[in-house]
Amino acid sequence: MESEQPDSRSGRRSGAVGVSTADLASSPYRVDRDRVASSPFFARLGGVTQVVSSTGSGLLVHNRLTHSLKVAQAARAIAERLCSRPELVGVLEKLGGCDPDVVEAASLAHDLGHPPFGHLGEQVLDRIARHRLGLADGFEGNAQSFRIITTTDVRGPAALGLDLTVAVRAAMLKYPWTRLSHPDPHPREMAAPPRGASEPSDGPGTGAAKFSAYVTEFEDLVQARAPYEGRVESWQQTVEASVMDTADDIAYAIHDLEDFHRVGVLQHATVAAELGTWLSEGLDLAGLSRAELAAQQRRPGRSLESLRRRLHAKDSWAVNDDAFAAAVLKVRSELVDGLLAVPFDGSVEAEQAVAGFSAKWTRRLVDAVGVLEEPTTRSGHVVLATAQWHEVQVLKFVHRRFVLLRPDLALHQRGQARLITALVEALEQWVTDRHESDRLPRRLHDLVELAETEYALLARTDPRVLVGATGEAPTGKDAVRGLARGRAVVDFVASLTDNQAAALLDALSGRTGQLWTDAFVL
Repeated sequence: MESEQPDSRSGRRSGAVGVSTADLASSPYRVDRDRVASSPFFARLGGVTQVVSSTGSGLLVHNRLTHSLKVAQAARAIAERLCSRPELVGVLEKLGGCDPDVVEAASLAHDLGHPPFGHLGEQVLDRIARHRLGLADGFEGNAQSFRIITTTDVRGPAALGLDLTVAVRAAMLKYPWTRLSHPDPHPREMAAPPRGASEPSDGPGTGAAKFSAYVTEFEDLVQARAPYEGRVESWQQTVEASVMDTADDIAYAIHDLEDFHRVGVLQHATVAAELGTWLSEGLDLAGLSRAELAAQQRRPGRSLESLRRRLHAKDSWAVNDDAFAAAVLKVRSELVDGLLAVPFDGSVEAEQAVAGFSAKWTRRLVDAVGVLEEPTTRSGHVVLATAQWHEVQVLKFVHRRFVLLRPDLALHQRGQARLITALVEALEQWVTDRHESDRLPRRLHDLVELAETEYALLARTDPRVLVGATGEAPTGKDAVRGLARGRAVVDFVASLTDNQAAALLDALSGRTGQLWTDAFVL
């Protein structure tokens, strides 16, 4: 059964009574789900990289759209299982509710803000936004998703965002804080900061590494969290956000391994050597000093031992050496000796092996989710059981160690980083060219006007939130206009597909002789 919901959770921001063509359902949360699914920002995810781009290669790999669909599928299954357990009804109500439709809508929307070329594009845009464009809160994919559903999408009744319910907006707040200032004290200042709240590697004073709202959407964050005041801490996810976050982890842990088994990147021998060596030499490896372990990183088993030590350092509340060893044994048995033992050749048998592996592991992980009424700061209210938590860590390790750290992938991504950098620079030059201001792409023109309104208001009411790398608040119209143009360029680039980004840079660089391409319908 579904838990009862606080009345304010179904409230919308604008109070508009109009409907969109997606409003075909009776439940307000199903309306939200349909509005997200009807958004052009959602359709765009089919052309956005998950890990590697399939553009021009013919590779059958996940993109942001198929990833979002799988997250929504797993999240709804988790929510329905939790709501069907009588012993959890009271706990879920106390914490604010767990509606499967809310969870599904938030899961579909959670990646709307991811830019071209996946996490690589996110990192590049953040660096440029802070260091070149002077935007204090830079760029973050989760915050960009929240900005889209509250501000830049125009498919809602009020033509400002999607006008989603409070519950769905709150469920999208995986990291319910801004980069630098909210809440006060900021979660990054806690003795044991929540996941994502710690400062990034580029030094103190740069704010949280992950966050879910820019200063321009601060009021939307506060409004979305208001019904949960007294139910969850200011830095904690709602239960529905925690379900979405857990489902995201499950999807990542499984489908990326599927992809790279399909394309032959994930090799049986190297994965088997890493896991098998650690299982047979674990006690000896545990006795190595930090320097000895670092010097031997290229040898099998050492990277997995490094993972075990990192888990103890970061997640001591959850890590258990016996459970870790059992997880390594389980992954070796089912991934290495099972799925990877036979190379993928496109046959019916190979397809069935991939489907069976995915279905079995998804069911195993979804069925292992429970609820903690008082979790640690490093955990949400919704958690995997001990065995499955460790298994997810090992599955994600295999993906990182044998895919993400490959030099050939790094080579590919460096080219994508240069593309994004050059595109932002070219667009910035265009928006600041007073002779061309009336010939900007209409979408970019509209984003500049929107951002100028937002930043002018912030400069009048709370200029401290606009303090960037210079350490000073912007003064004067020109400074505010510069920040607004920077945010508009970032919004614009983040809304492109991989192909659109490449085509637009070709056009701006004079590398194409075609006049009518996708780049000119932006």
